[in-house]
Amino acid sequence: MQHKFKKQFGQNFISDVNLLKAIVSDAKVDKNDQVLEIGAGGGALTKWLSQAAEKVVSYEIDLSLESQLLSLGLENVKFVFKDALKAPIEEIEKDFDGGYKLVANLPYYITSPLIFKFLSQSSKVKSLTIMVQKEVAERIVAKAGSKDFGVLSLMCQFYSNPKITRNVGKQMFFPQPKVDSALVHLEIDKKGDMPGDKFYEFVKKCFSMRRKTLINNLQGFKNLSKSEIAKKLPEFDLNLRPEDFSLEQYLLMLEKIGN
Repeated sequence: MQHKFKKQFGQNFISDVNLLKAIVSDAKVDKNDQVLEIGAGGGALTKWLSQAAEKVVSYEIDLSLESQLLSLGLENVKFVFKDALKAPIEEIEKDFDGGYKLVANLPYYITSPLIFKFLSQSSKVKSLTIMVQKEVAERIVAKAGSKDFGVLSLMCQFYSNPKITRNVGKQMFFPQPKVDSALVHLEIDKKGDMPGDKFYEFVKKCFSMRRKTLINNLQGFKNLSKSEIAKKLPEFDLNLRPEDFSLEQYLLMLEKIGN
């Protein structure tokens, strides 16, 4: 296909057939599944998804790709030429009868907001299988005590069980990006009954200054002083840094402080 690649859309297309098939396999897509694809690009992955799934709804922001995508003649695919990040979740999900699986080769600049959008707003998404920058993938799956562990790790692990299924070299894309990528599969599995927005505000406060201790970052949360916070959380060493506490510990802390 002839296409003028647009930097503002972060376009890096995949054409390797084995990789395209592997993405569909890692997403665990079968004939009973409905799939939301974000970033159809030239339609290479869309074709493989359409063969594997019952139905595909594919969003593409670049209107210049419309004729290319519609010419593919994929009968079980609905193309939507809109920005999936701006489209209301209700509008996106009205195209699905029930649950669906999200599959995306994401432009790096929308990775975190798009992940947060579907994890926090959707009641229908069953899993997200996303191609992201390798260092972002490592942050998503990082465990407590790691330098990569932070708000993104906590929120992804609060809503799902994330796993890197494969690392992908930059030479697998055209045009070639500057960094390597990784495919991450996030199976939805929300931890506990804590509202996601409250947990997000809490961990954002906890990680507001990574080099400071947790007690220093938490000062002022819910207008509490350091001594008041320490009294509510006597079993925790709050002089440790925020990356030293696990998801389960953060959930317990917020419960004890009073959500």
